[in-house]
Amino acid sequence: MGRQDVDDKAAREKRYSVLMSVYHKDNPDWLKKAVDSMLAQTVKPCEFVMVKDGPAGETLDRVITEYAQAWPALFKIIQLPENVGVGLAKKEGVLVCTEEFIAIMDADDYSLPDRVEKEYAKFFECPELDVVGCLVDEFIDTIDHVAAHVILPETHEAIVSFAKKRCPIRHPSCLIRKDAILEAGNYRSLRFGEDYELIVRMIQNGCKIYNIPEVHHFVRISKNFYRRRGGAECLKKVYILKRTLLRNGFLSRGEFMVSFGLHMIIIIMPVRLRAFVYRRFLRD
Repeated sequence: MGRQDVDDKAAREKRYSVLMSVYHKDNPDWLKKAVDSMLAQTVKPCEFVMVKDGPAGETLDRVITEYAQAWPALFKIIQLPENVGVGLAKKEGVLVCTEEFIAIMDADDYSLPDRVEKEYAKFFECPELDVVGCLVDEFIDTIDHVAAHVILPETHEAIVSFAKKRCPIRHPSCLIRKDAILEAGNYRSLRFGEDYELIVRMIQNGCKIYNIPEVHHFVRISKNFYRRRGGAECLKKVYILKRTLLRNGFLSRGEFMVSFGLHMIIIIMPVRLRAFVYRRFLRD
């Protein structure tokens, strides 16, 4: 039985793992909401792999233990001895996942109950796909307080073009073939943009990606979101990420200069102007 046969069988049976990375700064109440939203999916997960990226602290440990004890056959808790960053934490989690499909989830997000069901429906319709995501809304505090609707391309061709400028998906909204992640080299140790960099390598490896043009996932942002998108440290992180995409051959030198240059202009803007640009041009 080849990979496609295995993946098609898994898709028909709607079997998948949830992968989530948790670290000590995560909010316990937000973690509960994120986990509960995945447990409430109309298509239930077969396993929930939670990677603790270093010591999580007493409160988070208590929450995690409660889930593991309530669903001992579902939860797999992986304890890393020290904080290694979300990229390497997810890398370890991918290796532990036993299902052919992985639903990525962040510890402070929220997925609507039909998210995975809708993503599987697209895999049934287009079995050549390797990644299916969806549109997302960014929210503050509760999903009733939507701050922005994120603009994302739908088709694979549009996604590849968009990826030359910015990340074309929201990773925690995605259902992904595990083999496609591994064949592209799995997550790496970047401390910023590790999801973006992985998706680029998957594109280069021939993976096909699709975004459902409907909102089925909510991404939490903080009230100082736009302030955090500026400053020297942010500029350094973006430069390292874009330089990585240049060195791996995804960006030409001209594309690198345009992409990094536009990011640099936004990063050095005053906060209020940066917020306006995000809302007016980078969100809907």
